[in-house]
Amino acid sequence: MVLAGAGSGKTRVITYRIAYLIRNAGVPPHNILALTFTNKAAGEMRHRVDTLLHQGSSRGLWIGTFHSIFARLLRNSIDLIGYDKNFSIFDSEDSKSLIRQSMAELNISAESVPVNTVQGLISRAKNSFILPSEFHRNASDYNQQKASQIYELYARKLKENNALDFDDLLIKPLELFNAHPEVLQELQETFRYIMIDEYQDTNRAQYLVAKMLGARHRNIFVVGDDAQSIYSWRGADISNILNFQDDYHDALTFKLVENYRSTGNILKAANNVISCNLRQIKKELISHRNEGEPLTLIEAYNERNEAERVGEQIRNLRLKQGFEFKSFAVFYRTNAQSRVLEDVMRQHKIPYKIFGSVSFYKRKEIKDAVAYLRFILNDRDGESLLRIINFPPRKIGDVSIAKLKEFAEEREISIYEAIRRADEGAFQARLVNALGSFSAVIEALRKTALNGTVYDVLTELFALTSIPLLLQAENTTESLARHENLQELLSMARDFSDHNPDAGSLGDFLENISLASDYDETQESDNFVSLMTVHAAKGLEFPVVFITGLEERLFPLHCYEPEELEEERRLFYVAMTRAQEKIFLSWAQSRYQYGQQHHCLRSMFVGEIDSSIVQTESGNFLSDRLAKEKAASLPSRGYQPKTSSISSAAAAAGTSKPSLFREGTMVHHAVFGSGVVLDVQGSGARQKVRITFRNAGEKTLMVQYANLKIQK
Repeated sequence: MVLAGAGSGKTRVITYRIAYLIRNAGVPPHNILALTFTNKAAGEMRHRVDTLLHQGSSRGLWIGTFHSIFARLLRNSIDLIGYDKNFSIFDSEDSKSLIRQSMAELNISAESVPVNTVQGLISRAKNSFILPSEFHRNASDYNQQKASQIYELYARKLKENNALDFDDLLIKPLELFNAHPEVLQELQETFRYIMIDEYQDTNRAQYLVAKMLGARHRNIFVVGDDAQSIYSWRGADISNILNFQDDYHDALTFKLVENYRSTGNILKAANNVISCNLRQIKKELISHRNEGEPLTLIEAYNERNEAERVGEQIRNLRLKQGFEFKSFAVFYRTNAQSRVLEDVMRQHKIPYKIFGSVSFYKRKEIKDAVAYLRFILNDRDGESLLRIINFPPRKIGDVSIAKLKEFAEEREISIYEAIRRADEGAFQARLVNALGSFSAVIEALRKTALNGTVYDVLTELFALTSIPLLLQAENTTESLARHENLQELLSMARDFSDHNPDAGSLGDFLENISLASDYDETQESDNFVSLMTVHAAKGLEFPVVFITGLEERLFPLHCYEPEELEEERRLFYVAMTRAQEKIFLSWAQSRYQYGQQHHCLRSMFVGEIDSSIVQTESGNFLSDRLAKEKAASLPSRGYQPKTSSISSAAAAAGTSKPSLFREGTMVHHAVFGSGVVLDVQGSGARQKVRITFRNAGEKTLMVQYANLKIQK
């Protein structure tokens, strides 16, 4: 195992080993299997091998993604487990379609369990190599119980279609090897040298296949970094790399700790933070470069001020040190945070580009919500009408819409007027009811818009349509991100209403959005500031990095379990180690969330950095400032005393006040919904509560981060 720290030249390790085996050790290319996670990485690896040796020398070499290599293996032998070799591979949409068919046959409605939720649960089960029977036995909450029924039928239907979904490409080899050991033995003899890149990102199915293939020759070579394991939400299992030595007792471990990217102070800060994790393989990065500048802490009074000060620092560094726009990257924990940053960049004419996502105002859920607002003002806006008539789903299909248009043309009225008068046409009762429900929502929103603020209208829209609740119930990574974006739109509306009490009309609000969404982000240049989530930043590097939103419950994000908190810390470590020259850490004392302004505590992660290498914007070192502050004032400022450290906001909760929670307390959680406390563990900052939620099952949450509301 090669533990390759950030910036240590990890990408060279596998390619040089492959080249050495072929050129120096005389190993035939077809005996080498190299597994990666992306087609781009596989292509780059093959290209580098060809460059190191000579063009075409990688012919016969097995280099590819887990999915592509396993699909190739299955083409040779899948007939042994009841499939034809010409099987189809279903993409995500094909998979959803088959899940819908299965749900229809089982009389399970998409309203009771969203299709995306079912697909996510089945995918996670397959990635953990949990087959339908085991999934059914262990299903705990309502969603899992329904998904277990669907999973079983869905698996049968895939086989009837002679098809595999993407996750099957990982688990069908395991089924094949277990049923036909002779196939496994042949492959073990072929693949004498197995290499795996980004081993910390492997899931259980990938781990098991690799272990089975390498069992005979025990020549398995993995490269990764446990400190950069940040994908548990999509199935990655950090224990695969942490337990490597347990799986292979005679394995050798090499640590690459010399970093060629970042300055000494950046690495010192990164080492400070990651050392707080308990589940890790200890290593400390050392710098190949000089000490460099200290980290700079930006303490803003709200998120707008934070974005303004980020923009100001970019302008200052360009003027004083000659940095180009492309030297800067701004990271945030959630996609929704990009909105205010984009607004400020546009206002100050700083070219930018969003990576790994689309601009805030171009995201589907935002365009859908804005279309409602447009239609309230102008009911002749046909484009907006078509966008919202089935958002949320109302089962008003294209055929029904075509009939509505005909009805409108016959009566010489608008389509919306035709909707309101649908009972006069020859439409089915179901359609008339659906159209009546839609027009009732529009009229109610119009009434609110007459006397209320933009915030009032959006609040009413979300209440009448239950769109945010539907996204929460779906409970997938994508749906929760969409929910966050809608809440950010609500916060934007509240901010707009608060600051424009007289002139803040719905029309003004929409005009601002139109101007923003029409902005040419890159201005036809490749010189722009990069905006992205920290997840999207992995593998990249920039001279200057801003890590924004460093507040409790934002970064770290709603951490309820120690394992989740450690992954958030690894994510912060990844963010810091993207920087080459300079890091800015920023937080806001207050922030609009869910349409309300909330007081914020500074992230505990900032408090884990040695204060002697962190300065304020005015150039004062925090170690000097903290030494002058009275200990009694620290909790209210979000600090936690720690030897040569900035504080942690978590200390603020470490009092001995009696608990608000006890067995039987009814509570509500922003994501998991309503639940009942089963028991309370600990006290103060470490207090946890075990809760059974009606829709999300049983969870154990840390009280200081969970923001639970007691229901009476």
